[in-house]
Amino acid sequence: MPSCPPTKRPWQWSPGLRTVLALLVLALPLVALARGGGGEHYTSGRDRGGGGGGDGLPLWLLFDLVRMIFLYPKVTLPLLLIGGVLYWLYKRNLHPTATTQRALDQREAEVRTQVSGRDVQGWVNALKLKDPSFEIQPTLDKVRWLFLELQKSWFRRDMTPVRPFLSDATWQRFNVQLQLMKAQGVRDALADINVEDVQLIGLHQTNWYDSIHVRVRASIRDTDVPADQTDAQAMAAAKKVAAESFTEVWTFVRKPGAQTRIGEDLFQGKCPNCGAPYKGGASNTCEFCNAVVNSGNYDWTLAEITQGVEHVRHHKQVDGLMQARADDPALNLEMLEDRASLLFWKWIDAQSRNETQRLSKVANAEVITRLSSELEELGKRGRRRVFLECAVGAVDVRALEVNPGSLDEAQVEIRWSARMGIGPVNERPPSLPTVPQRWVFTLVRRHGAKTNTDTGMSTDRCPQCNAPTTNSGANTCEFCGTVLGNGERDWVLASALPFESWNVRQDQRHSAASARRQQAREETRGAVVAPVEGDRVMTDQKERERLLYMMASIAAADGEVSNAERRLLKLCAERWSVSWANVEMALNAGPQLFERLVPRGSPEAEVFLRHIVEMALVDGRIDRKERKMLEIAAQHLGLESRLPAMLGDH
Repeated sequence: MPSCPPTKRPWQWSPGLRTVLALLVLALPLVALARGGGGEHYTSGRDRGGGGGGDGLPLWLLFDLVRMIFLYPKVTLPLLLIGGVLYWLYKRNLHPTATTQRALDQREAEVRTQVSGRDVQGWVNALKLKDPSFEIQPTLDKVRWLFLELQKSWFRRDMTPVRPFLSDATWQRFNVQLQLMKAQGVRDALADINVEDVQLIGLHQTNWYDSIHVRVRASIRDTDVPADQTDAQAMAAAKKVAAESFTEVWTFVRKPGAQTRIGEDLFQGKCPNCGAPYKGGASNTCEFCNAVVNSGNYDWTLAEITQGVEHVRHHKQVDGLMQARADDPALNLEMLEDRASLLFWKWIDAQSRNETQRLSKVANAEVITRLSSELEELGKRGRRRVFLECAVGAVDVRALEVNPGSLDEAQVEIRWSARMGIGPVNERPPSLPTVPQRWVFTLVRRHGAKTNTDTGMSTDRCPQCNAPTTNSGANTCEFCGTVLGNGERDWVLASALPFESWNVRQDQRHSAASARRQQAREETRGAVVAPVEGDRVMTDQKERERLLYMMASIAAADGEVSNAERRLLKLCAERWSVSWANVEMALNAGPQLFERLVPRGSPEAEVFLRHIVEMALVDGRIDRKERKMLEIAAQHLGLESRLPAMLGDH
């Protein structure tokens, strides 16, 4: 009697099934580690491309997989097919494609900029109390017109036609960005610009300025092309790419009490103050009444453009502001932040051109001397600073410090991003990731100097004669001879530092005062007082990306990155939702990505390590892999002995 082949029972091949299932499980990272985001050239720090995988699969598992395919193909192959589909769906949702990510960004922008009809009517009524002729629809129509004209000017690489409508800092921003693109050998190609919706979404009123926030929803075909292409060639190239929808928030400012002049404003080619014909010009001044037309004193001036996904509704409190206003009642954040933004773009421009004297009218001699020395030292090594795709995310005054008999200080935090690093002179720049930056600019002005409200948001002017400044190397006004750049009459740049360096400097400056205050509290209360936290825990997306890029650069500084370091950086990229492709680019760029890495064992290194620990503790615990990552970071920073105290009981 012929014998039947033995039947394979489930328990006989269950070890192989467990192998296949284990493989499928290992292919899926933890969903809890996902994040999402973006906007314009400014990187919001959110993962746009695909984010990083794990450490690879064990060899024994791969060997078992091959064996199972041969032994049990009818079971293994369908399971692998199902697992592949599940993995594709997982990746599509956890690490979406660029198209999906843009859709998510647009949805988030909708949420951030959504307002009710009752809110809009309330804001309109508040404006009409001071300006009975104000009407919302004509105002929105003007914003729509300005949006289209600004896009046309940007495409033609000449912002002059829209100059009268922009604050000085906004004007400087566009011109520096065009210069950076020219240096890169590209131009922006636009086509099929369509404004879908314009809506008032906010009003902020102070004694010095009314600010309206207008949401602009639009779509456009946009791509980069070689700089030598004609307008027709650039437009033809743009028409070949898909149109993209986006949302921006435009902020306009105007002095309280300014009145709407129907038919007599810049949109009709007339001076918003006297109604005479306005012919334009570099001075932005009416030839009949000498009014500075972009000051915000007579009509709405565009002061800021924010991506919808970055828009935040809040009004901040600034330490020292009320004390500073006791001596300068007209001091206001709108003008001060516009001035800081102007100085930032001039600072970028001077370094990009390697012409530090362009700062002579807006920065003190110490800043120019130090910057010139740094650039000269780079030049001796055949190197230069590279700034590509530079964009600002936020400009916020952190604190004001009054110093009678000396110079008052304004500490302004600037969040920005750029493909920034060190590259060879007279050669194409190296491949660099777009890195979020966090700097603090210190502005100084002689105590007792007053804010010049006559020029308002036109902040690039001589404080003596109100004439516009030039980019010449002279530190005096070409019209009246007043010495500029010394802070005697207006805010000038005194230092620009990465956040860690600024934080350490502030701690050193105020440590004695803090110790005295703490001692006084202890004597008063008879108890030990916990130290005051120096800075809030940084858990935002942009800060995670900045810290991770710096970690990668520090790891690569000695010329060798071990497999263990690479795996731990990859783990951080996954958990912090940072594109692994960009981290790899930072590894390859090495220390050139950051010109000044934090010195080993320095106070700056301690600030940096503390922020990494805060990032790791965002979920309230430190697991084994995170602890190993922190130990390697502490070793690179020369702070192994300080790490246990930072970790505490975790």
